[in-house]
Amino acid sequence: MAYTDYYKILGIPKTASEEDVKKAYRKLARKLHPDLNPNDKEANKKFQQINEANEVLSDPEKRKKYDQYGEQYGENWENADQFEKARQSGGHGGQRRSGQSANPFSDFGGGDDFGEGQYSDFFEQMFGSGARGSGSRNTKFRGQDYQAELHLSLRDAAKTHTQTLTVNEKNIRITIPAGVENGQVIRLKNHGAPGANGGPNGDLYITFIIAPDPVFKRVGSDLYINLNVDLYTAVLGGEVMVDTLDGKIKLKVKPGTQNGTKSRLKGKGFPVYKHEGTLGDLFVTYNVLIPTNLTARQNELFTELSKMK
Repeated sequence: MAYTDYYKILGIPKTASEEDVKKAYRKLARKLHPDLNPNDKEANKKFQQINEANEVLSDPEKRKKYDQYGEQYGENWENADQFEKARQSGGHGGQRRSGQSANPFSDFGGGDDFGEGQYSDFFEQMFGSGARGSGSRNTKFRGQDYQAELHLSLRDAAKTHTQTLTVNEKNIRITIPAGVENGQVIRLKNHGAPGANGGPNGDLYITFIIAPDPVFKRVGSDLYINLNVDLYTAVLGGEVMVDTLDGKIKLKVKPGTQNGTKSRLKGKGFPVYKHEGTLGDLFVTYNVLIPTNLTARQNELFTELSKMK
């Protein structure tokens, strides 16, 4: 089974602290965010990978299990401890035959005979194969995980709210915290497939898909907007109306404002995930509009101004 090196994906050593994991993830998330790479499939794929790596390495329990079983069991590391228990309680006392692989997954489907009922229930739960005996029927196994997508608008993602998901014909009501990222994955414990023989349910993993907004561009907790300003206001100064997530507000334009000038509105950006009341900033870029279809008199005035340089 394929092994995914989450440490390599985040570019950190296995001795990295929780804070190191957070810093590495945030740095890569800013670089690979889909809003900054809208047509880059490779960048979007990497963004999904760093989200998955962060989901595991930022959770102490998951990280411990991944470190213990990841290289040996590959993509099945989450269920490896259950296999170990099943092997230890199996009809043969968990002993391997001479020459048998240390990784039992590597032999599955390769023609090996595990004996009457040995491990069969485990593989039935993991891979859906038929049971060949009853040697492990009393062993409890965790249910499989479910995967789901939830599509949101940018403005929906900016507020804490509840939604109802239908997963496997079951309605699940969840609270979505303000500030979720596009591509972010959250886990709902025990909302996956039922366990076997009284084992725990699997988990439900929800990936958020946030559609691009026609007004704002989001990067992390900051928002960016382009604002048209007429030439006269740019030259003489004045006030303009600018959109924010809370509605329009007045913004002062300094005299002599150049095209492309940026203005920062502190605390008018996007909510910071799980930090209620904390918002990023809104950056406004001025787009100075050059007047067209001038009247004869307006042309004369501009000509007079040009001679006064």
